[in-house]
Amino acid sequence: MTLPEKSQPPAEQNTADQPPADQGTAEQGTAEQGTAEQNTADQPTMAQLAEGYASKAGLHRSGNGNIDVLKSAGGIQGIAESILPGLVFLIAFTITRELPPALISSLAAAAAFTVARLVQRKPLTQALAGIVGVGLSAWIANSTGKAEDFYVLGFFTNIAYILAMSLSIAFRWPFAGLLFGFIRNEGLEWRKHPARVKAYQIGTWVIVSVLVLRLLVQVPLYFMGEQGLAGLATTRLLMGAPLYVLGVWVAWLLTRPAR
Repeated sequence: MTLPEKSQPPAEQNTADQPPADQGTAEQGTAEQGTAEQNTADQPTMAQLAEGYASKAGLHRSGNGNIDVLKSAGGIQGIAESILPGLVFLIAFTITRELPPALISSLAAAAAFTVARLVQRKPLTQALAGIVGVGLSAWIANSTGKAEDFYVLGFFTNIAYILAMSLSIAFRWPFAGLLFGFIRNEGLEWRKHPARVKAYQIGTWVIVSVLVLRLLVQVPLYFMGEQGLAGLATTRLLMGAPLYVLGVWVAWLLTRPAR
């Protein structure tokens, strides 16, 4: 006679078939942690955001963390793009004493840089901004018939920057802080510290002083007419991008956080 096999109670059998509650929770937590780590890895870091912001602003850092002055000015090609159209205009007008050939030569120089960037497959932002500026300057000079009016657009650009930066200081959102704060990974935390706000206000005044200095030197030369044209063109070249970047570099040094 064979005895029937003893079966396990239903409750025990169901319990054996299911994973322990603690194990399931642990696996779920591990999965959620992995998802969180993946999302964190996919998000750009503050350093990457700062680097992108600095590049768009035209500022670049060297390996030691300071501003790379030459690269911030656009490199050799960028400096040439900002200098040569005005220089070509001056040389052509000095030789011919005629406005149309000088304007055409200046526009041709700006267009040549745009073509060069297309061939090199480099960003066109700086070159296009340059050719638009040269085109507007040429239009103003051609409309008035005065060679010195080729440089008058720069005066209004400087005045606009001076007003904007002065307002940023008055409202405690100094331009230098908005620019350097992201580059230094401070974000907007510097606004919570009065000492940092004051430092960035001073840095912004340094940049403003560069723009004011341009007007103080160049406006009197502009009102001298053609007699001051050579001096106006020369100071425009010397006090253009190179002097501006130098002012930004000094502002960077003055606004360094205390160690």
